[in-house]
Amino acid sequence: MNLNNQYIIMGNRIKLRRKELRIKQSELAEKLDISNNHISSIENGREKPSLDILLKICEELCVTPDYLLLGNIHANDLPQNITDSLRLCSNDDIELVRQFVEILVNRNKKSWNDNHYV
Repeated sequence: MNLNNQYIIMGNRIKLRRKELRIKQSELAEKLDISNNHISSIENGREKPSLDILLKICEELCVTPDYLLLGNIHANDLPQNITDSLRLCSNDDIELVRQFVEILVNRNKKSWNDNHYV
């Protein structure tokens, strides 16, 4: 995958997370002290954020740089024994785990959104 595609994917993750948190693009731009056009260009992969802006985006969207860069929200928080055990599961079991995790994520997302706007 070329570098430009990686910026597009990262921009999509920023946009998705912003929308999950119900933050308008203009609101995020204001919090980051950048123009709305600049955040739009970052979300569309046309511009690369500086390290300072990337870290501010992570802070505002409550994600790690791993999530924006690689798609891993909690890269180091998952205990090794869980990942090792998942490798021993059948494809059907993995699908069941995926569905269960999705239920937990949705439940926590609602809780996080409710608490984020208090």
